[in-house]
Amino acid sequence: MAQSAKKHDVFQAIADPTRRDVLKLLSKKELPISEITAHFPMTRTAIAKHLVILSEANLVSGRKVGREKRYRLHPEPLTELKEWLAYYEQFWTNKLSILKYVVENNKDTQDDDK
Repeated sequence: MAQSAKKHDVFQAIADPTRRDVLKLLSKKELPISEITAHFPMTRTAIAKHLVILSEANLVSGRKVGREKRYRLHPEPLTELKEWLAYYEQFWTNKLSILKYVVENNKDTQDDDK
């Protein structure tokens, strides 16, 4: 029985800083693996492994152009991440509102002391 490849989701794919940097590079234009590798202090094999994970998460795809394979970004799966983070924005917004309130009211108190 053939073993099926383990698929990675978008959260696993972006968990690694190198993969996030690869996505950023590919957001500008389609690139061959040689150009992607040139931006990192690691081997082509290591970058290829990162590209496999990104491909399994459907964040990138590769296509043959002549003798090289060119990779391009597919940002659609990032919508899942955006939706997940949107829920937690309420906590950040609340904290910022509290900070604004404290700063503004503390300023009024400090002005009264003068």
